[in-house]
Amino acid sequence: MAGTVLVAGASGLVGAACVDRFLADGWDVVAVSRRRPEVDSDRPFEHLAVDLRDEAATRTAVAGLAGVTHLVYAAVYEKPGLIPGWTEQDQMDTNLAMLRNLLEPLTGVAALRHVTLLQGTKAYGIHLHPMRVPARERQPRDEHANFYWLQEDHLTDEAAGRFDWTIMRPQLVVGPNTGVVMNLPPVIGAFAAICRAEGRPFGFPGGVPYVWEAVDTRLVADAIRWAAEAPAAAGRHFNLTNGEVFEWRDLWPALADALGVPAGPDEPLSLAEFLPAKADVWDGVVAEHGLRPIAMADLLGESHHYADFCFAYGATQPPPPAFVSTVEIKQAGFCGVMDTEESFVHWIRVLQDRRVLPPAR
Repeated sequence: MAGTVLVAGASGLVGAACVDRFLADGWDVVAVSRRRPEVDSDRPFEHLAVDLRDEAATRTAVAGLAGVTHLVYAAVYEKPGLIPGWTEQDQMDTNLAMLRNLLEPLTGVAALRHVTLLQGTKAYGIHLHPMRVPARERQPRDEHANFYWLQEDHLTDEAAGRFDWTIMRPQLVVGPNTGVVMNLPPVIGAFAAICRAEGRPFGFPGGVPYVWEAVDTRLVADAIRWAAEAPAAAGRHFNLTNGEVFEWRDLWPALADALGVPAGPDEPLSLAEFLPAKADVWDGVVAEHGLRPIAMADLLGESHHYADFCFAYGATQPPPPAFVSTVEIKQAGFCGVMDTEESFVHWIRVLQDRRVLPPAR
């Protein structure tokens, strides 16, 4: 039965996909984000331009939302440079404050039935040490400083006897969003466009071979939509992937074909350094192809730092494997899967259709 869902962080990877997914099922959607989300649906939705770090502004915005029945919390605060901030206390405190600033006034005015919260493989400590393979939701909490635990403890305290909750742990989310903290298709697309403009080979820029898992943002949104009304999802944590593994070098030819550049030999370089230094070249690409006037910094967000992390740039030994089991969510009733190569290619083509990336040919 359709309700009213508030999507926090609605302009981000998961948030925008959730706006589309819930609209498709006839729900009323309130999107909360500083930027209006770019979605495909033609159905109207309410957008509240709010910075969740601002407690007073958030409380004012929430005051009129008595009809909200579900909350999807997909907002996140990351610091410039991304990876170093993962272990810094002020980053953790800010993320806790953002959730608190929204959840506390919302529970005061709305009869919430369900809240979905996002985590990731940092829950298993992969950014600090090797994790168990596969990581399973039933394993004991990895005791390290992390905003996931701060948010989870606050959520469960608020929820007790009042509403249900589900926590999703997606792995390397793939989608079309620009200017966000962790999304690779715009980064890879900008790199390919600059290679083409300069006559450079489009070689894989990372380090040693490294096997990953990923998940399409549409699949995450499908899982969140399912969890909103599935009794089997209440009070549970779920890992989420496309259902397969991949290696970047094996994926690279398909990316090159979608982007209209020949795949070249490996050429290790830091995209976190290379792409900002090529901002003027990117401006020329935008002008040549009549693209939307998005500056390099606005295209990337912090995702170029994430690219170096995911590509194992500079690594001479493979990083510890980061494989998670998705058996639990399948046993609970959600069995969605996707082809990772098709996922990356799909979102590259969406970015081309939206005139964010140049056409393949």
